[in-house]
Amino acid sequence: MSRTWGGDGGGGASAVTAGARPDEARRHNRAALLRRLHVAGPCTRATLASELGLNRSTIKAVVDGLAEAGVVTEAVPAQRNGAGRPSLMVLPEPEAAVVLAIDVRVEQVAMAMVGIGGQVLGRHSWNLHHRTRVPGEVITHIAESAQLLADELAVSARGAAVSVPGVVRRDDGFVHEAPNLGWRDVALGARLGTVLRIPVQVANDAELGALAEHVRGEAHGVDDLVYISADRGVGGGVIAAGRPLRGTRGYVGEIGHLVVRPGGRACYCGNRGCWETEVGEAALCRALGLPEDTPRGVVVAELRSLADAPFPGPATAPLDEFAEWLATGLVTVVNVTAPDLVVLGDLFTALPPAVVDHVRTQVHERSLVSRAVGGTRIETSPLGRDAKLVGAAELAFEPVLGAV
Repeated sequence: MSRTWGGDGGGGASAVTAGARPDEARRHNRAALLRRLHVAGPCTRATLASELGLNRSTIKAVVDGLAEAGVVTEAVPAQRNGAGRPSLMVLPEPEAAVVLAIDVRVEQVAMAMVGIGGQVLGRHSWNLHHRTRVPGEVITHIAESAQLLADELAVSARGAAVSVPGVVRRDDGFVHEAPNLGWRDVALGARLGTVLRIPVQVANDAELGALAEHVRGEAHGVDDLVYISADRGVGGGVIAAGRPLRGTRGYVGEIGHLVVRPGGRACYCGNRGCWETEVGEAALCRALGLPEDTPRGVVVAELRSLADAPFPGPATAPLDEFAEWLATGLVTVVNVTAPDLVVLGDLFTALPPAVVDHVRTQVHERSLVSRAVGGTRIETSPLGRDAKLVGAAELAFEPVLGAV
């Protein structure tokens, strides 16, 4: 069941500042080295010294300490280049620190036990229906499933993080509103922390999608990006200057509620003509001539069937207006945030490549900012449906790696 999520990550951290106490320096260097291995994978001691700006004796002390604690091992590389004795590779031990990642979607909950290096040790998911979508039911099922996974894998999670499609207060994981789940004022972080008995963080799903792309996806090495996902609604996550843009108390990213069509369809937020009413799942179903409650698999299959069709063209003609509204919203997003890269996630990843190409061209032609920077990149996510789960794991690891 084990695998590692894609992407080679980034990851170094600078050496500790001069004047720090020896114990502080050791903790900093230990966390920086472990973070580098977690994100970017195995490498030699020489590479660690170069990337972290530490001397060989310091690297030796840190690696030896982590090896003695069972957090890393050293091994001869599987592939050898050149003559002579190969340098040993420093590898993280996945089960030395494990976190629980949870992605609460409108129709499903997915969860995974993830070890250092992003290795998925085990996973579980279940469908949600009207009754099982109630917060108490979801919390109970998460607690039961987490225990089953822990018992099956013989591991214990040191922390957890949850992705939720709603407005989340990052301080304490309080979900003010998750309309598509029917949730309002749910103390999710506190309630899950009580039943799981480990620290729990909760974040907006699109914010975690952006984090996942930044660490392990299309946006690795990109400091300014926007991640936009389409599910029942449309959400966005922003990384600015290499850091998540969170706004007051973490309330940022409701990109789907930009008004693009004044007087358009009514939106649950109280406005009319919000972007998600034109490019969300229901809008995509309408564009394809399908009922708005069509199962997700059918919608995706219909889009995949158009993968090789030109745009514009007879086969893709139903998507003409949809593509126009997608481009219109993206022009505003690019003009406001000036990202190097926009990553399209969830349902947008199933759009025919020719449609994405057309939208990309439209944004380049209609966005002042895109023209100024030489053309903002617009790509679909390689992480697919796992993006929010990957992001939840990375959020959970942030405090854990410094305490291993």
